[in-house]
Amino acid sequence: MSGDHAFDPLSITRPESALLKYYFITSLFAFIAFPIVFLPRFFRYETLRYAFDDEGVAMSWGFVFRKEIYLTYRRIQDIHVTRNLIQRWLGLANVAVQTASGGGDGEMVIEGVREPDLLRDFLYSNMRGARGVEGAAPPALGDAAASADDEVTRLLREIRDSLRGARTGGGERA
Repeated sequence: MSGDHAFDPLSITRPESALLKYYFITSLFAFIAFPIVFLPRFFRYETLRYAFDDEGVAMSWGFVFRKEIYLTYRRIQDIHVTRNLIQRWLGLANVAVQTASGGGDGEMVIEGVREPDLLRDFLYSNMRGARGVEGAAPPALGDAAASADDEVTRLLREIRDSLRGARTGGGERA
């Protein structure tokens, strides 16, 4: 995926080949435990698959214990791009996608990405509702949403006023 071509996230089905090199280099830090550290990473790399569609993103990996994750764009809450020193040297990054139910780590981490900022922007635009429309702005709040916000604000003010009145001893009852 070079900068010469238009970025197409739908074409991302596998991590970049440099991810295997990254796994190898970082596994070397385990010294004599290198095979124990590298082999699971090698199998993960070989089986790692991504799929982007109109509704969300899928990720799967594993031979014996197959794991699959599918997140719809509307469930995505936040997206983080991370690069350590070795990843920067190799031109890679990780894109962590978080949902409301996710913990501190990303619910899904898309590894071995060459153009993480473009992928992040693609995911943000889809999570905000601009499905496949180039340069589309997120949809504005409609009249129904605005009036619901006004209603909620009005109710909260009534509750506040009732509580103030109850504290002073002679307040109105709603």
